[in-house]
Amino acid sequence: MADAPPLPLAYAQHLARDRRRSAHTVRAYQATAERLVAFLRIHWGGAVTRETLARITASDLRAYLAARRGDGLTNVSAARELSAVRGFLKFAGGSEVDLPRLRGPRVKKGVPRPVSPQEAVALAEEVSEDAAEPWIAARDWAVLLLLYGAGLRIGEAVGLTGAVLPLGETLRVTGKRGKTRIVPLLPQVREAVEAYAAQTPWGVSKDAPLFRGAKGGPLPPGAIRKAVRKARVHLGLSERTTPHALRHSFATHLLGRGADLRALQELLGHASLSSTQIYTQVDAAHLLDVYRNAHPRA
Repeated sequence: MADAPPLPLAYAQHLARDRRRSAHTVRAYQATAERLVAFLRIHWGGAVTRETLARITASDLRAYLAARRGDGLTNVSAARELSAVRGFLKFAGGSEVDLPRLRGPRVKKGVPRPVSPQEAVALAEEVSEDAAEPWIAARDWAVLLLLYGAGLRIGEAVGLTGAVLPLGETLRVTGKRGKTRIVPLLPQVREAVEAYAAQTPWGVSKDAPLFRGAKGGPLPPGAIRKAVRKARVHLGLSERTTPHALRHSFATHLLGRGADLRALQELLGHASLSSTQIYTQVDAAHLLDVYRNAHPRA
């Protein structure tokens, strides 16, 4: 009989085979499991097994996070690491394992600012990882990428029908007051939506909602909002980190990279330019914050 694979590898195989996680997620979570096992081997001075992992304490986890913070991890990355560790420990110890309670690091609250690209991806991954079924994970990932990667309102995203498939380089969106606009689709966003469409157990038809709830009905926006609230607590993100904040971040990041207000107005579906001009204020505040933190005489 062949020897069982090391626990981190077994965990990676479980994520890929049973949870159907993306290759990126599998690599990231396997790396976290390997780092934890390597740390505990030294910390405990002995072998790390399923039995010893089942007895891990909050003190052990704090020591691990302290070591990782010494490697330069930010609060968001440390919170994401803790979430991955919890998943590994639950796998190693079984569903009945009593994980030690440990509050993740909190992100400092301050002036309202857009969600950073790192935080946006971490949030989407956290929501996806916490889903009850692989197809729901794919659904939530696709919806959140539509908000951050295409600037859709949450109502616009969940209101899409199967008629948008197959996707091209742009997407026709019907927004407020029935106004239609065309938004470009990044390859990553397109792939996420197509991956969900391939997994949904409810099928896809042109006259039915593309995104479905757990029981097959239209996906309510509240389900995404609830998942985001839970994920931001795990990651220690501000209460201002909402699905709509991802749309704000889409706008602010585009403006910061040279998009003009008229083009941004069209992409967001704003009826008037005054609604779009708020992003110039947000971007200016962000630039001032960068200046104060970076300039030696600020």
